Amino acid sequence: MKHRLFLFDLDDTLLDFRASERLSFVRTLEALGADGPVLNPDALFADYQTINLALWKAFELGTVTKDFLKVERFRKAFEVHGIERDPQQASALYLEALADTVVLLDGAVQLCETLAAVGEIGIITNGVHQIQTRRIAASGLDAHISFVATSEACGFAKPDVRFFEYATGMARRFVREETVIVGDRLDADILGANRFGIDSCWFNPDGSPNNSHAVPDCEAASLHEVIPALRELAPA
Repeated sequence: MKHRLFLFDLDDTLLDFRASERLSFVRTLEALGADGPVLNPDALFADYQTINLALWKAFELGTVTKDFLKVERFRKAFEVHGIERDPQQASALYLEALADTVVLLDGAVQLCETLAAVGEIGIITNGVHQIQTRRIAASGLDAHISFVATSEACGFAKPDVRFFEYATGMARRFVREETVIVGDRLDADILGANRFGIDSCWFNPDGSPNNSHAVPDCEAASLHEVIPALRELAPA
């Protein structure tokens, strides 16, 4: 394997964010007393996810701030469903629940342990810095991770090249040809790798088609396939 610096996305790559998100959302509604029988929690959560995704895309384009995003997603979702609750309080409760609700994807620990023995692992995430570092600690992956680069600390988000300059600057040793990004997002992780000029492995467990301009160097349907996929990129 030619790579020695492994940059991993966190959510939906190493951690099951979908599971954590749903659990945290339910806990938030319960804490707010907004989980009554009249409410349709599935419809509310679906609308929240749609709103949240649009806001994250706007954040990655630099048109909204993360502080705005964290509250606005709840304000809009509550407005659609006629829920009279404080979106600021909802945001705080949700982030607190999210920090403590960690679900590992199958193979995450084994993969990080193996790669940390041959090189250095860094986390690259557009998530909230304090929450992401707490989630990593709770996951037990922190023993294998050298550094965590967040867009919040950097000031720029994936796929901005400046974010990857910041992230690789945290590494003990950065050699472009020996660096690879592993992530599930074509528009953030893989496109960012393309722009920065480093290898990328698209984590694609759903078998989604690539209809984007991003070009991954390899693809893995599970975390167990990542190392074999990386080995195929160049002779050991």
